[in-house]
Amino acid sequence: MATKLKAHYRCTACGALQNKWSGQCSDCMAWNTLEEEIQQPKTTHRHAGLIGGSPIQVLAEISPEDVPRKSSGLSELDRVLGGGIVPGSVTLIGGDPGIGKSTLLLQVVAKLNQDNCLYVSGEESAQQISMRAHRLDLPLDKLQLLTETCVETIIAQALKSKPGFLIIDSIQTLYTEQLQSAPGAVAQVRESAAQLVRLAKHYNISLFIVGHVTKEGTLAGPRVLEHMVDTVVYFEGDSGGRYRVLRAVKNRFGAVNELGIFVMTEQGLKPVNNPSAIFLSRHESPVSGSTVMVTREGSRPLLVEVQALVTESHASQPKRVTVGLEQNRLAMLLAVLQRHGGVVTYDQDVFINIVGGVRISETAADLPLILAALSSLRDKPLPHDLIAFGEIGLAGEIRPIPHGEERLKEAAKHGFKQAIIPQANAPRKKINDLNVIPVQRIQDLMSHDW
Repeated sequence: MATKLKAHYRCTACGALQNKWSGQCSDCMAWNTLEEEIQQPKTTHRHAGLIGGSPIQVLAEISPEDVPRKSSGLSELDRVLGGGIVPGSVTLIGGDPGIGKSTLLLQVVAKLNQDNCLYVSGEESAQQISMRAHRLDLPLDKLQLLTETCVETIIAQALKSKPGFLIIDSIQTLYTEQLQSAPGAVAQVRESAAQLVRLAKHYNISLFIVGHVTKEGTLAGPRVLEHMVDTVVYFEGDSGGRYRVLRAVKNRFGAVNELGIFVMTEQGLKPVNNPSAIFLSRHESPVSGSTVMVTREGSRPLLVEVQALVTESHASQPKRVTVGLEQNRLAMLLAVLQRHGGVVTYDQDVFINIVGGVRISETAADLPLILAALSSLRDKPLPHDLIAFGEIGLAGEIRPIPHGEERLKEAAKHGFKQAIIPQANAPRKKINDLNVIPVQRIQDLMSHDW
């Protein structure tokens, strides 16, 4: 019979150990810093660290073979994962409640119906999962379902059935018998995930773990949870809207910041083959304060509409509100516009919105943001076939951005005829019927009557 491991409490501030929990650390006097962790038994063998270890290898003797992948059946998910599911990989999926995490994974195991899949649910009953599967009309003849929250029981069942794919929904509901804290505690989440990761790596099981998120949108639980897994993806978007965005923030088998677009239907999540079409403007007539930019998410360019509303402020402190962009970046660009363009906005409220719920972190949005703000301030619409991208520096210069020609080709493919871009991004050859307008400084924008 296996010996039950004891638990102790470690201070996250000073690292001191205590046998019992208390509100204050007796060593550094910090409050609420004691966290439960398992006390590993000490071995009496002198060379215990050398027993059962991996042999030393020379890197030049290891063949760089391609990692085999299995298609999930959803093209956008395969794109985010780097080309498919890697055997033995561990993927952590986070997102707001009701965003579609369980629906997505249920569809994945339905697509992998020919393989041995085990779906472990600690939140929903078997009847609830069955109702969702029938509502989505999914073929789940071979899917094995387990409603359990004890990690030791889950591992024992997995060793019996030997699945190729294991789904855990969710990690915050699991607990290990080696700890006394409640499910969802920091120590429980960390130790439960560690045991499941060891299982996946040892038996070459593709493991998917669902994780809850906090109010700030980050994964709940210890930060080490993201370090233990191979891939971390986030579901973004409004749970009441149609579109969902799946973004990879960590991927050991592919590119990070890769983006997948889904639409929620009665039959579940469907991949969007042309995501640029859902973010473009659908105005019947040109409106002021709207322009289109070409952003790049992962390995593909996307056309996104940037909207600006500049209106007179009656408060002592004018508002600077952004949705999908960094607010500090807007304040900096307005200061550059005033200093080098002569456009004063200290008495104006400025609102910026990225259509479709997309978040843009790259500096290519600087130029279209300024154009949209000027269009709204002057109440003069920009041409409907105009796109823009470029970074603006503090000296008023317009800097180039990566993959400029690829962005221009994507814009030309969607029928745009004009492009305002940095001088250094001007293509050497003409791209279809696209009229490229290169600019070097912000004064060049003010000289044109858009």
